[in-house]
Amino acid sequence: MSDADLTLHEAAELLGVHYMTAYRYVRLGVLPAVKVGGSWHVAAADLHTFKAGASAVPTAGDTPTRRRAPWASRLEARLVAGDGRGAWGVVEAALAAGAELDEIYLDVISPAMRNIGERWESGELDIAVEHRASGIALRLIGRLGPRFARRGRTRGTVLLGTPQGERHSLPVAMLADLLRGDGWEVSDIGADLPVESFVRAAVDAHDLVAVGVSVTSADNLPAAAEVLNALRAAVGDVYVAVGGAAVVDEAHAVALGAQGWASSAQEFNAQLQGRSSSGARTG
Repeated sequence: MSDADLTLHEAAELLGVHYMTAYRYVRLGVLPAVKVGGSWHVAAADLHTFKAGASAVPTAGDTPTRRRAPWASRLEARLVAGDGRGAWGVVEAALAAGAELDEIYLDVISPAMRNIGERWESGELDIAVEHRASGIALRLIGRLGPRFARRGRTRGTVLLGTPQGERHSLPVAMLADLLRGDGWEVSDIGADLPVESFVRAAVDAHDLVAVGVSVTSADNLPAAAEVLNALRAAVGDVYVAVGGAAVVDEAHAVALGAQGWASSAQEFNAQLQGRSSSGARTG
């Protein structure tokens, strides 16, 4: 730590608040801090920035007008710090400020993780930091996921997964919840699936409407092409789409063997409209 760093106790004194109030700011992600030797430290520059924008700190009386707070950057800071409790605090604060569940996924968690990935690729962050952040993000989704569940009859089943070698399960997990929130039954078979297992899951699925394959790394495009073509051969009457950072456009998706390309969760969901169980396979 540099000489310009302050302990959280010192920061609280300069802010004129109790230590626990300053600690709450850290847990909510609004005051950047790092833990060193069991105690929290705050950079003087971060404290100055916080004081300048202190009016944006969420309180119990916040309304949906507070949605514009920089939740993604606050979450990113907690994820990079490995602060799981603080990351959840940011999510809770965003929800209390009026953010919807889909906004938490699309406008908070997704951009935070995308930035962390870019910082790892540029060499700014170690791979261990990126993996730790991904683990925390998955735990956040585990806590939020049940809130997406809808009662009543579903619109059919959507199968989601990644091809062999592709270990990025976070995008699939978020997409699964978003689709569940829109009334779909989702079978999330996870990451790194052999072709045979992916196809078997599709063949055995009841009331299958569509299959989504996610590919983040270009190294896994050959495996994606193999699974896409195998799926098309096995369940040809079912819509098979591919998405993820490794797939650049519709033509690329079709060349790989998919029927369609989804550049985002919203786009994939839109493609499913009109593909309800009336036109689905019955497993």
